[in-house]
Amino acid sequence: MAKTASVITLTPNAKMRIKKLLSEAPEGTVGVKLSTPKKGCSGLAYSLEYTDKADPLDERIVIDDAVLFIDNASLLYLIGSEMDWVEDDFQAAFQFKNPNATGMCGCGESFTV
Repeated sequence: MAKTASVITLTPNAKMRIKKLLSEAPEGTVGVKLSTPKKGCSGLAYSLEYTDKADPLDERIVIDDAVLFIDNASLLYLIGSEMDWVEDDFQAAFQFKNPNATGMCGCGESFTV
């Protein structure tokens, strides 16, 4: 069976961070879920949360024994994106390079498509 391409690409740092998060997750957690709820001054934001259930409509990205789910309603906003984990002296956060984003708010919290 041919392997299908993922909606997004995860850098090695993002994969390591998701695996670390899930190694420390609350009991009953089956993965981390990425979604794009309406939020902020530009309209949409990236949200990551632990999830205790797998929705069959969500995209599923398996990273060794860790799973990243992408909310079905967010798929169109994320196609072709790259997810990275970046740490420096002042902050640590997931960062997204999203070719679908047509604008971003000044603080980087939200984006427009």
